[in-house]
Amino acid sequence: MAHAHKLEIFRGLVKFKSNTQKIWGVLIFLTIVTAIEVVLGIYKPESLMAKFIGMKILNWIFIILTLVKAYYITWDFMHMRDEVKALRRMVVWTAIFLILYLIFILLQEGGYIESIYTTGYIKTDF
Repeated sequence: MAHAHKLEIFRGLVKFKSNTQKIWGVLIFLTIVTAIEVVLGIYKPESLMAKFIGMKILNWIFIILTLVKAYYITWDFMHMRDEVKALRRMVVWTAIFLILYLIFILLQEGGYIESIYTTGYIKTDF
């Protein structure tokens, strides 16, 4: 399996890409994205502290980079690259939809809790 090759067609040229090359590519890409997240988390640039749709821009960047990493891990390690287009879309789009829905719910509930703490007024008592 380690010596398996995959045929790639790039601008009319046929070239083979070994599994070792693919693994190194994935490692480098995920390392770069993670390093960007770590650097942003340590330095927390003041320009990214502005609010956008109820949350800091820096938090949005973290969410987007996490989704990119999750998509890429699914694409490579779950071998979605080699699957039928419809199956790829079903798996990836469903996961992204559910993650975005979770973010929406957390923002809504978090905003309500924050308003209770700042105003001291409970809108709805369940």
